[in-house]
Formats: sequence, structure tokens, C-alpha cells
Amino acid sequence: MNSSTAESERRKTCWLLLLAPALLTLIVFMLIPAGIVLRISFYPGSTTIGAEGYSLAQYVKFFWNPLHLSVLGETVAYALIVCLGCLVLGFPVGYSLARHPPAKRRVRMLMVIVPLTLSLVVVVFGWLVLLGRQGLINNVLVWLGILSSPQQLLFNRTAVVIVLIQQFLPFIILSVMNVVMQIDPFLEQASTSLRANRVRTFIKVVIPLSTPGILAGLSLIFVMAASAFVTPRLVGGPRAQMVGGFIYDQILTTSNWPFGAAMAFILLAVGFGLMAALNTAIIRPLTRGLHVQ
Repeated sequence: MNSSTAESERRKTCWLLLLAPALLTLIVFMLIPAGIVLRISFYPGSTTIGAEGYSLAQYVKFFWNPLHLSVLGETVAYALIVCLGCLVLGFPVGYSLARHPPAKRRVRMLMVIVPLTLSLVVVVFGWLVLLGRQGLINNVLVWLGILSSPQQLLFNRTAVVIVLIQQFLPFIILSVMNVVMQIDPFLEQASTSLRANRVRTFIKVVIPLSTPGILAGLSLIFVMAASAFVTPRLVGGPRAQMVGGFIYDQILTTSNWPFGAAMAFILLAVGFGLMAALNTAIIRPLTRGLHVQ
């Protein structure tokens, strides 16, 4: 008994030592800075120089302004549309990759991963070239006779959504692929043997078992889409307003750190709240009553 207890303690110590560098990095470079920014958001004035005390003035200022609320709603709408688009386009690809033999899967995975190695600036400027008046897409549409003359495809909400979906699509593909690879194909065969067609098997077996990957991918995509500011600024122009751009302006342009910090935590709270609601309203009903031994 004593030897087993000692062995258990050694294992716990070993795990703690292995986790210590990651935990230390997380605390030093994420939790502590986040705590500092949270404290700044409660400063009453528009500067951190000589600021003291605690106040909700920054949060009241945000929610009292209809413009800020409309931009917050537009930001959430962008993020949800991007999540839906990535899920619709990425789930079939991730499922297909998971069911391919390992040799073929590796080749196709390269096509998914390579876009992630490119700089965001390179990707955005590539889309600027494609969607410009003299870009490839306009030239092809005019050549096919769909358009009589080049049209303005940039600086609108649709362009922002398309570019964001392209940027974040690999994340949902990889998340779905990893979780589907753990689903035993015999479960789908068993469903078919019980006279369930492919659609019913997909809805009743594949999707519920894939919910961990779906939730992980959508959570990541929502956070990145809601906090995006480079793509909306360059591709959407003044028509595409998002909270990330407002935060950038407040901190780096007007140097109003308290208000920028408050907006950042409002966006963070909204993101966590929506992801929790998604988990409760969609994911749990899909997996309710599903027990696989």
C-alpha cells in the first residue's frame, strides 16, 4: 500500500513538473496581462497616467452609445455567419479526410495546412488582387458574359465574410477530422444494417459523435472572427465595422486605454456567453441519450 502510494505521488510530481513550463507561460504572458488590462478598464478617466480608483464609467459609456451596440451586434453577426460557413464547407472535407487511407490523407492535409503558414497580410492582399476591379474574378466574370463591366467586389460585408471563411476554414477541417478518426466505422455500418439510410446515419450517429470537434472548431473560429480587425479594415473598408477595429483605434490611435480595455472585456464576455449558449442549446441535445461503449 505504501509503495503504491509513493508511486502515485511520484507520478503526480512528474506530471506537475511537465506541466509547470506551460502553466508558468500561461500565467506570465496571458493571465497577468489580462488582469492588468481588466484593472485598466475600471479607471474612470481616458488615460492611465495618474489614474486611481474604480469606476464603471467605461462600460456605461459603451452601452450608452447606440453606435457601439450596433457595432457589437454586427461583430457577433459576422462571427456567427463565418462559423456557419466554415461548418458547412469544412465538415464534409474533415469527414472525407478522416475516412481516407493514411497515405492519401497526408497529401490532402498539406493542402489544408499550407494556407495557415502564410502571413495574414499576404492572404489579405492576395484577396485584394483577386477581388479588385481589374482582378482575376472580375476578368473571368466579364469574359463569361456574367458581368458587362467590372464591378466593385471589395469594401463590402460579403467580401469580409468570404475572406474570413477562407482564413479560418482549416481550423474546423482539422478539428472535425481528428474527432471523426476516433469514430469506429463499424458504428456507421451497424446503423446501415439496421435499415438507416446514409442521411439518417449521418444525422443520428456521425454528427452526435463529432460534436466535440465541432464545438472546439467553432469556438476557435468564433473568437478569431469576432476579434478580427485587419481583414475588415483592408477588405471591408468603412462599411465593415467590428469591435476589434474600435479597440485598435482606442488604444493605438487615441491612446484611450481604459475605454479600449473595457471594450475588449465586453467582447470577451459576449464570446464566452455565446459559446456557453451554443454548448447548452445545440451540442448537448445532439448527444443526449447517446452512449457508446
